[in-house]
Amino acid sequence: MSKIREVANAGMGRDDILAFWFGEGDRPTPDFIRQAAAEALLSGRTYYTHNLGRPDLRETLARYLTGLHGAPVGAERVAVTSAGVNALMLAAQLVLSPGDRTVVAGPIWPNVVEIPKILSSSVEVVPVEAGQGRWRLDMDRLMAALTPDTRALILNSPNNPTGWMLPAEDRAAILERCRKHGIWLICDDVYERLAFDRPSAPSFLPLATAEDRLIGVNSFSKAWRMTGWRLGWMVVPPTLMESLGVLVEYNTSCAPDFIQEGAKVAVEQGEPVVAELKAELAAARDQVIGALRQLAGVEAPTPDGALYAFFRVEGCTDSLALAKDLIAKAGLGLAPGAAFGPEGEGWLRWCFAARPEKNAAGLDRLARYLSAR
Repeated sequence: MSKIREVANAGMGRDDILAFWFGEGDRPTPDFIRQAAAEALLSGRTYYTHNLGRPDLRETLARYLTGLHGAPVGAERVAVTSAGVNALMLAAQLVLSPGDRTVVAGPIWPNVVEIPKILSSSVEVVPVEAGQGRWRLDMDRLMAALTPDTRALILNSPNNPTGWMLPAEDRAAILERCRKHGIWLICDDVYERLAFDRPSAPSFLPLATAEDRLIGVNSFSKAWRMTGWRLGWMVVPPTLMESLGVLVEYNTSCAPDFIQEGAKVAVEQGEPVVAELKAELAAARDQVIGALRQLAGVEAPTPDGALYAFFRVEGCTDSLALAKDLIAKAGLGLAPGAAFGPEGEGWLRWCFAARPEKNAAGLDRLARYLSAR
């Protein structure tokens, strides 16, 4: 069971809770995106679509990715999926078999670790660690884990929950090691637009060829405020596309037509939305991280991207118990670090994609709780 859900279930139904436990903002999808989908729905576009997504949306995504990363991505490599997490499951089903070994950099969103396990793949987590106020991944340790018996490496950058982002200079070595051992590199790029110091997080697409064992997974949820729409996409080698279409047929068959219309408009017209969101998140990061660092006994490394503060309270060894106690005594809803694997135990995740006044109120509740301990 997801420990995030366990905490949320303990607080749901109470109108006095300030909730920061889920990875979504407190503002709805922009009007022009909702309007496009609503018009498509009202016009009767309620029929099945192609397994791999509408051709016009795939072409739109191909142009978008080509412009974003400066490397050509053809529409024949792009598939639309029913949510980013569905894309992760499809990627795993494409390349993993029972007994395969998967390497993951974590702590990480629990779905990323549990999906390979559902397919009876073993998972080894290489820890992302805090030091000198930042997050970093030990490249030597990662390389040592990428052995010839490794089937897949899953990287989420920027990372949920830490906000760690893979440095651009580390990409080539990782890609070369994966090529050497025939390892599939699955990139969870859901937060790539939410990098604080650049237009997008470093991508493997400019370094890889179309034939490389590289699968990119993405979503409309975060950058365009579309979490509830459940739509994502994948970039895969052309040789996998036929098999992917078969897998989509037996998973969800296709994504809804009218939702794809909203997504198409989001990509074509949504750059101002992305820019506005990034500015809000940068300000919220500074607000929350700055306040957390003022609290005695709290360690709060600076995230490079995404929308989370991952922090720990001195002496905490059971983050689930602490998160539940915060609900009971402070009316504050945070995600326990243990939800993101043993590497996250002792930490808490705060989704700061909220209005400044809500973040401020939550910070005040945390300060008062800690001072009363």
